[in-house]
Amino acid sequence: QVQVVESGGGLVQAGGSLRLSCAVSGRTFSSSTMAWFRQHPGKGRDFVAAISWSGANTDYADSVKGRFTISRDNAKNTMYLQMNSLKPEDTAVYYCAARLRSALTTREQDYVNWGQGTQVTVSS
Repeated sequence: QVQVVESGGGLVQAGGSLRLSCAVSGRTFSSSTMAWFRQHPGKGRDFVAAISWSGANTDYADSVKGRFTISRDNAKNTMYLQMNSLKPEDTAVYYCAARLRSALTTREQDYVNWGQGTQVTVSS
C-alpha cells in the first residue's frame, strides 16, 4: 500500500521561502508521476506543479512559474517543492499526489494516491 506524507508547511512572511517535502512509501515511487496541488479555503484543489518519474519533465501552473520549483530524489522516495517569493495568495493547504503512469497531467482525477496536506500561510 502506498502512503504519501507531506511536511514543511508553516507560516512565512510575504517574499519569503519554504520547501515542502513529500515522502512516499512503497516500491512504485520511481515509476510514478508526482504532483503538488493546493486548496484555498472554501475552494477545490488546484494544480500547482508536476514532475515525471525521471525528473526530466516538469509542468507548472502559470501562477507559480518562476517562483516555485518541483524536484525529486528517487533514491530517497521523496519529492520537493521549493517555494520562493511567496505571496499571501499562496496561502493554502498543499497536497502531494502520485500516479503510476508516465504521462504528466494536471488533472486532479488522474492522481490516485494523496497525502493529508500541509498548511502554508503567507502573511502580508
